[in-house]
Amino acid sequence: MSFIPYDLTPEKIEQIQLKGLKWTVKHAYQNSQFYKKKIDTAGVKPEDIQSLADIRHLPFTDKEDLQTGYPFPLLSVPFEDIIRIHASSGTTGKRKVLAYTQKDVDLWAHMFARCYELAGVGPKDRVQIAVGYGLWTAGAGFQAGCEKLGAMAIPVGPANAEMHCEMLVDMKATVFCSTASMALLMAEEIHTRNLVDQTKLKTIILGAERCSKSMRSRIKELMQVEHIYDIYGLTELYGPGTGLDCSLHQGIHYWADHFIFEIIDPVTLTPLPPGQAGELVVTTLHKQAAPLIRYRTHDLTRLIEKPCDCRVPFPMHDHITGRTDDMFIYRAVNIYPSQIDHLLSNFDQVGSEYQIHLKQRENGRDLMIIQVERGQNSPADEDQKTAELIAAEIRKKILVRTQVEITGYGDLPRTQRKSKRVFDHRNGD
Repeated sequence: MSFIPYDLTPEKIEQIQLKGLKWTVKHAYQNSQFYKKKIDTAGVKPEDIQSLADIRHLPFTDKEDLQTGYPFPLLSVPFEDIIRIHASSGTTGKRKVLAYTQKDVDLWAHMFARCYELAGVGPKDRVQIAVGYGLWTAGAGFQAGCEKLGAMAIPVGPANAEMHCEMLVDMKATVFCSTASMALLMAEEIHTRNLVDQTKLKTIILGAERCSKSMRSRIKELMQVEHIYDIYGLTELYGPGTGLDCSLHQGIHYWADHFIFEIIDPVTLTPLPPGQAGELVVTTLHKQAAPLIRYRTHDLTRLIEKPCDCRVPFPMHDHITGRTDDMFIYRAVNIYPSQIDHLLSNFDQVGSEYQIHLKQRENGRDLMIIQVERGQNSPADEDQKTAELIAAEIRKKILVRTQVEITGYGDLPRTQRKSKRVFDHRNGD
């Protein structure tokens, strides 16, 4: 059984999207006081949606809306229809809580099974899940999709490296699912313990944080796997599983029969054409309990017009390059950590781990210190030269002066969760 409908055409996808858009707007308007008020304020009625282009008349939804409606924001079904909740951290101390109906959970598992299938995972595979369980969506999503596909789930969760090494060897897992930071930690542990030949890993699926080219290469080298895949998703969009890159790794195929993706200018909020980078906005097409209408994800990416060379009929977006709310201002320049990440990836002399420290000198001027690990096989006597080359490249490409410090390989902390990259000490934090 295939979970990917290979016979879909662009025309059929557009028909599904228009039908889903009409249903979502009507469903939300009739069943959610929040959406009714928001849509009325925008001067729109559900019957005004007659084409996909009409989506631009609808108002945006943002993370603040989830905070305002806590604990059940955007709720569009009776409480007795809710079978589960998930939550992620919020910006004001309150978590973003999302409710799910049985249909929501079933659709999510089906979408996730598509992701596994796209990664070449089948019923004979053994999938070791190293992401968090509980309120967070990741563990539940990875496991439900695995079981829907018919593969063996090994739900270890964010356990210690000792347990993960033991299970990788004993259970002969063929697939490992985690954050990029956790995958790097495990790759180094397996290499240090000389366990590579005792494992059967062939595939890694990464999510929840951006993975640089150098980090991806390092993980692949140490674990000796064939492919590393990038999965996308947010708690607000069911969870992870809204799309995955295929084995050609030309972009992330997203399930356009369940979502409409738009790219907007994060400042003017105007739509941008395919190929131009901006903020991803998502509208769900079948979500019952907490539908999303033009939800601002704050993730930065672009839509890819060119069809993929594989047979998958779904469109693609590029890998996430950062978040609008990750941006920091240094000497009047807006900078995203992904810009630093990208530049560091071009230097073979350094590893994938880095930290950005923002400080203030006694004279009041800001100082940026970038600490980056030396490459494992790079000689220490070249550190000064490498630091100067990196600083010069940052000065050339980002137009700011920085102080680059090369640390020993393995000196920067590893984590089982997302790595913290930016430390702003300018206000005493």
